[in-house]
Amino acid sequence: MQSIRNTNSLNGKIELVVLSGVLLFFGKTLFIPLFMGLLIAMIMYPVCKKMEDQGATRTLGVTICLLIVIALFAALVTLLLWQIRAFMGDWPLLAQKLEASLMDFREWLALNFQITLEVQDNWLHKQADGIAGFVGPLLTGTIRITANALFTLFMTPVFSALFLYHRRTFVRFLIRILGSERGAQSAVILQQVIRTYFQYIKGMIMVYLIVGILNTIGLYALDVPHAFLFGMLTAIMTIIPYFGIIISALLPISAAWTVHESIWYPLGVIGIFSFVQYLEANIIFPKVVAAQLNVSTWATLVAILAGGIIWGVAGMVLFIPFVAIAKITADHLEEWSHWRLLLSRTPDI
Repeated sequence: MQSIRNTNSLNGKIELVVLSGVLLFFGKTLFIPLFMGLLIAMIMYPVCKKMEDQGATRTLGVTICLLIVIALFAALVTLLLWQIRAFMGDWPLLAQKLEASLMDFREWLALNFQITLEVQDNWLHKQADGIAGFVGPLLTGTIRITANALFTLFMTPVFSALFLYHRRTFVRFLIRILGSERGAQSAVILQQVIRTYFQYIKGMIMVYLIVGILNTIGLYALDVPHAFLFGMLTAIMTIIPYFGIIISALLPISAAWTVHESIWYPLGVIGIFSFVQYLEANIIFPKVVAAQLNVSTWATLVAILAGGIIWGVAGMVLFIPFVAIAKITADHLEEWSHWRLLLSRTPDI
């Protein structure tokens, strides 16, 4: 009978995990801006609280906090646009070098593999016709992704403002759900969660510094001009998913090709950035952030992968604090002690 109850309990937990995953996946349009807003609210809460203690109204404190966030985001966008403009200034020279390199490569194919220029032209035309069929779906997908991104960018500060302004209401609601007997534990957990979010941001800054240093070393080894500037800019721009690293890499690639006549130098820049990004995603980020949050590297890596599967890049950012919150809860609730073994870096065994 006991084994049957244990089996039913395990099945119930598995069903709960599966249903939660399905709900999070299909509800990501709501949950991503909601939890992004909560993340920003947690980070800005100490700033808002300090201003209120010094006499500012809550409305003024929340407004200033949101203006700080908007200013930081505007600075990133401005930096991105500057990089695009600088690259476009170098594009005519790069286009000439690219055309010359392609002609050399085609002649090399014709000389060494007897693939005539006419055969190559026919193959290129066929590939172009095949690519044209993907333009429509590609544009549709791009428009959908852009619309979702704009919706998230609009709703995130709205949720942040609501969380900051009505934070006492949300805290009372949470305490009532948990029960009055856990009121003291809830207050302690909330305070530790706020400190955890601060440690998370501290860990992120350390990751960007390490990535910037590695980028700089690689660019310096290739004798790329302004290696430190390009290395740090590329590290900072990885905050913007996908486009950040792609656009920020264009400047050092163009600089390498302008200074050095060989195409192997820009290819080397691409190789260095790809290798550093691999290290950042699989080693640096899990290790550094896990150390700051006092969460096991295993749990951090699982959170990154699970977040990427369910919510994409946003999930890779948001799921790590979720694991840290679960670890804090496990530290204070005895019935969660078994989870403490998996989540903590130094479990009590």
